[in-house]
Amino acid sequence: MAEAPLPADKLEVVLNTIRFAARDTNLYGFQRPDGGVLPPVTPGAHISLMLPSGVERQYSLTNYGDDLTEYVVGVKLDPNSRGGSLFMHNQLRVGTKIAIESPVNNFALVEDDEHVVLFAGGIGITPIYSMAKRLIELGRSWELHYSTRSRADAAFLKELEQHKQVNFHFDDENEGKFLNVPGIVSKTPLNAHLYCCGPKPMLDAFEKASEGRSPDHIHVEYFTPKYEAADEGGFTVVLAHSEKEINVPEGKTILQVVREAGLDVPFSCEEGICGACETRVVEGIPDHRDSILTESEREQNATMMICCSGSKSPKLVLDI
Repeated sequence: MAEAPLPADKLEVVLNTIRFAARDTNLYGFQRPDGGVLPPVTPGAHISLMLPSGVERQYSLTNYGDDLTEYVVGVKLDPNSRGGSLFMHNQLRVGTKIAIESPVNNFALVEDDEHVVLFAGGIGITPIYSMAKRLIELGRSWELHYSTRSRADAAFLKELEQHKQVNFHFDDENEGKFLNVPGIVSKTPLNAHLYCCGPKPMLDAFEKASEGRSPDHIHVEYFTPKYEAADEGGFTVVLAHSEKEINVPEGKTILQVVREAGLDVPFSCEEGICGACETRVVEGIPDHRDSILTESEREQNATMMICCSGSKSPKLVLDI
């Protein structure tokens, strides 16, 4: 029996290479089965992988370009893995075909800024590495502060050591002390663009240290949810295009009730970190719980992530 064709928003790729990057961290290279050119990638973008195990995970791309024949993602083995990194490290083999979604960029690089300051913690280096390469290519002014627990955990160490703009911080070489994010931010020019990707404590420190700066100059990429999903329920969702009105009960998200109503809407992570389910808000006040929208975007209430956000108003009208 012939395999069913993939949906239009999916692309079949084959795992071409697995390369060591650092302790418990591998680089996985994916190509089209025919070796053809893949959809273009900009620095900071990620792809969603539909793994054979049945789980879907998002991973940042370490490369970029308009004529790529390979997508490369870095994956660190998480001791508390829910099935993504554990499967990638222990079961995924070269030659395996999987489906992916085309690249999405919620962490885009502002390429014409006078100065860019990059912060990376652990596996958070994956999108930051592509940004550094692009800034080098453009000849822009930049600096990178890269923190890991030890040298053994630092991916791209040899490549980054070649650039004087890179400042390394290894906890075990600094008496266990963490990178002084507030101190670095305080010395950064106010007109610079700042980017941070790493574990939640680093992101929290970064966001606190950058308070008062222009929100348009602060860029954060979360690998784990920043907020708990809104499942309090107790409101009505009107689907403008579908001409349906559904109640959201306690314990359910908007995405869940919309899908239960038989509507096929895009989604992926279900945690508010990938942006796949972003939906236009026609009327009402969302209770934003995602980790993507900026504060100014939240205030506008133009869109929301229906996988994790709820409603502050009794009724929401969505463009579905």
